[in-house]
Amino acid sequence: MTVRERPGGPVNASPRLADRDIDGMLFTAEMYGVQLDLLDAVLGSTVPRARAAATRWRRLGYAEAGRLGPGASWIWLTRAGLAACGLRYAAIPPALSRLAHIRAVTTVRLALAATPAYREAGAFWRSERRLRARGRPGLREHVPDGEVHWPDGAPVPWAGECWAIEAELTRKTLTRTTVIMRELLTRTGDYGSAGGVVPGRAARHARALYVCSPAARPTVLRAREALGPLAARLEVRALPSQAAMAP
Repeated sequence: MTVRERPGGPVNASPRLADRDIDGMLFTAEMYGVQLDLLDAVLGSTVPRARAAATRWRRLGYAEAGRLGPGASWIWLTRAGLAACGLRYAAIPPALSRLAHIRAVTTVRLALAATPAYREAGAFWRSERRLRARGRPGLREHVPDGEVHWPDGAPVPWAGECWAIEAELTRKTLTRTTVIMRELLTRTGDYGSAGGVVPGRAARHARALYVCSPAARPTVLRAREALGPLAARLEVRALPSQAAMAP
């Protein structure tokens, strides 16, 4: 499975790293960090090879790893690793309060990337971290957990579309959920721009995909019903089985 995303330019990789290493490091950086039990899926390899890759990144000074919460250890990139990928994110471990959410979003991304339509279309994921990096100081706007971009001319009926992806683990209020849905589906401009909603311009997100836990699903469904005609562009699915953190 190819997971590489290079919208920001070429990757300044060490010659000691293979393309699969760069793919994995880019994925890890864009998702803030990855739990090691998911790294084999990220790299499209076996568990032993994935763990060997993580060890190699650490020995090169490109990554750090540690037990941040329940389940497997996490791996994240150092300043040197981010620089090798041509990225300017802060070299910090994933926030403890967001570990469960990051894992859930990671499994959603992996599940989408594994579908034949995604692979054949050459679709790519634009991460929340990348979207937030484009933001302007003082600008308050909801940022989705990710975007999926389907290239023009791809062999799918939705070629050229951009989808907003939301992974919902916990139940928000009905009002808050409805406001977020409406914001996603009416937005016209890119993130970090002043054009959040411009009259006469097409919606940025052709559809929104909510991937939910059983606890969050009832509120999400009720919020969709409150959207009126916009509800036709919002789909609700269950989170992948691997989304939950280990006890």
